[in-house]
Amino acid sequence: MFKTNEYFDGKVKSIAFETSEGPATVGVMASGEYEFGTSTVEFMTVTSGEMEVMLPEETQWTSFEPFETFIVPANVKFKVKVAGDTSYRCLYK
Repeated sequence: MFKTNEYFDGKVKSIAFETSEGPATVGVMASGEYEFGTSTVEFMTVTSGEMEVMLPEETQWTSFEPFETFIVPANVKFKVKVAGDTSYRCLYK
């Protein structure tokens, strides 16, 4: 069934579920700056709002808008900044 997750004092929330492609989450982030860690490869797609991302080994922020996807390697940390409420889908491989 579904599993709910909450991070950063409730500023990031998601619902986990299974897809035909594998496990996934859909979630929302309130404005702020966050750092996440990965245990698998993550395919993250912005579904509304805008997300600035600092991927591992990068020195500059990259902006992603709705329907744009970025890939984060397994076992790394990455940073995310959002200026307003932003939603996403994350597929774990």
